[in-house]
Amino acid sequence: MTLFFAALLFGIVFCLSPGAVLAETLRRGLNGGFRPALLVQFGSLIGDAVWALIGLTGLALLLGHETLRLPLTLSSAAYLAWLGVQSLRDARRVGVVAGAGGEQNAGAFASGAMLSLSNPKNIVYWGALGGAMAGLVEGVPTLRDSLVFFAGFMMASVLCCFFCAALVDWLRRNASPRWHRVSHALCGVVLLLLAGLALRGI
Repeated sequence: MTLFFAALLFGIVFCLSPGAVLAETLRRGLNGGFRPALLVQFGSLIGDAVWALIGLTGLALLLGHETLRLPLTLSSAAYLAWLGVQSLRDARRVGVVAGAGGEQNAGAFASGAMLSLSNPKNIVYWGALGGAMAGLVEGVPTLRDSLVFFAGFMMASVLCCFFCAALVDWLRRNASPRWHRVSHALCGVVLLLLAGLALRGI
């Protein structure tokens, strides 16, 4: 149970930390509401699960190799920059795109999955977290230990999906159009900064 709750805590911190997925959730949710925000979050679960399995099985060392890291970083930076431009565009069109739920639903799941899968920082995070798990058990972690840790992390991830989507939907319903514009602009700047930081790490 200690291992499970530790994984639960790590998962909450991981999912609620500011980053590209949270910015994209906010961007989609402010335009389309709860459903597109939730779809982005659900899409990110694919990446979360993949990186968790990689980290827990020690494959993070393999993916840390330059030949794999470089193209992953470049594709991630390009996608982040594209989303940043989209968000800045949305900031100018708040009155036009508001309520365009169908458009926001389209591609929301794929967007969340792409952001999560292409984030090179997850390699480092899960490489470190795999080591942290080893410190929580006696001796070498067993398959059962890894499964318990994975279950705790994924449970936290699913709960955070609904929390984030509900929070963004509440903001959409209760915030002024001016706040929406500012939020979209900030999301765009954050996404572009993340793209720049990704390239800087090459």
